[in-house]
Amino acid sequence: MPFEVLTMGRMGVDVYPLQTGIGLADVTSFGKYLGGSPTNVAVAAARYGRTAAVITKTGRDPFGDFVRSALEGYGVDGSFIGTSDIAPTPVTFCEIFPPDDFPLYFYRLPKAPDLDIRPEELDLDAVRDAAVFWMTGTGLSEEPSRSATLAALAHRAKAGTTVFDLDWRPMFWADPAEARTYYAEALHHTTVAVGNLDECEVATGEREPYAAAEALLAAGVQLAVVKQGPKGVLAMDQDGSTAEIPPVPVDVVNGLGAGDAFGGALCHGLLSGWDVRRTVSFANAAGAIVAGRLSCSDAMPTESEVNAKLDEVPSAV
Repeated sequence: MPFEVLTMGRMGVDVYPLQTGIGLADVTSFGKYLGGSPTNVAVAAARYGRTAAVITKTGRDPFGDFVRSALEGYGVDGSFIGTSDIAPTPVTFCEIFPPDDFPLYFYRLPKAPDLDIRPEELDLDAVRDAAVFWMTGTGLSEEPSRSATLAALAHRAKAGTTVFDLDWRPMFWADPAEARTYYAEALHHTTVAVGNLDECEVATGEREPYAAAEALLAAGVQLAVVKQGPKGVLAMDQDGSTAEIPPVPVDVVNGLGAGDAFGGALCHGLLSGWDVRRTVSFANAAGAIVAGRLSCSDAMPTESEVNAKLDEVPSAV
């Protein structure tokens, strides 16, 4: 059967300090978690009972074994996980300085295995048949992943829901100035675009939220979702519907997984046929829940937890 959610891109190990408010030089204990934004999105979708899978690659090492096992434990299909010999499975460290400072340190050199996905390795039927296909800006940053991602989008041809997580990581691009060209090509093939203000600016040249949303719609998507951090979320669709969702109050522990929780919940809302306001309100609350927890994949909430949060904060609906 086709997957309800099929994501493509980063997979690795998140190594998060168990002591917060101090730098890595002074941390003495860490937790090890499954990581990688598209992978976390698939985990979040599976938490809502959705069938999910990830197209990615790991290294040929014990961390590769760990992430495959962890993914299976979360109920996400690993059939499309390949193995690359170019580098070990990526590891990402972070520092945690709540409420809004979470520096990331990516160990992905000389190239991460997930950027070694090749067009000829793709199961294009699975890509086309998935109800939701989720890809990221990082997948466009380097070959052969760039060609593989664009080939997947072209073959899918906007079948079902195709989500572009704008996911701007300038350190992954040899020439960040090239990004807008490839972002524009990807937007031509997608139906939903999701990004924060920095990411929207890279994709469209616009930073003002309404202007950015309108530019994304003009680029060809049917739904533009602009995340504004403490100012909430703006969503706009081709029919002219606009939803401004206020932030959900939360005591932030680690903000790094909030966007992935938002993404998995967004997929669930789109698959459920909810209207824009309900979908984005649900996703916003899911993100807030995970921002109040330490890890990413382990922290993804259930539908009942998200609904309980919305009941606590009626103004966020």
